[in-house]
Amino acid sequence: MSRIGKKPVELPSGVTASVSGQTVEVKGPKGIRTFKATDDVTITVDGNVVTVKPRGTSKRARQQWGMSRSQVENLVTGVTSGFKKELEITGVGYRATMQGNTLKLALGYSHDVNFEVPAGVIVTAPKQTEIIVEGIDQQLVGQVAANIREWRKPEPYKGKGIRYKGEFIFRKEGKKK
Repeated sequence: MSRIGKKPVELPSGVTASVSGQTVEVKGPKGIRTFKATDDVTITVDGNVVTVKPRGTSKRARQQWGMSRSQVENLVTGVTSGFKKELEITGVGYRATMQGNTLKLALGYSHDVNFEVPAGVIVTAPKQTEIIVEGIDQQLVGQVAANIREWRKPEPYKGKGIRYKGEFIFRKEGKKK
């Protein structure tokens, strides 16, 4: 039995969900999100509650049960409060600025890095050493944050680079005389 799958997903006020076949569509104040479930699960909407049940007792059906319920919950979270990733830039001369739809990063290279922000994601740089990625799609927000971080990962000796807020970087000791 899936402990996650057994819990129903409650819809807050202002959020509606509809199921057509295996596709779940959730509408909320921040937008509309959809998810197509596999044929191994049955999704039903009763008032303000969405429930997911497995079709059969196969291993795949039980795997899809919990995963589908988590996906539906992420749709509801996305259209109500959205998702957010915060990045910090550490290093002398390292900075970020927004120019229109482009994030300009000065990361110690001979040139600035221009990162085009994809549709569906909002990127802001409130300070020169802070980047905030927001959106209603959890996967897209995480991928954009990972792509930005990829330009200069934190290195273990001085800790310079782009890191997630609150991320611990294992520091190494340098050469000894």
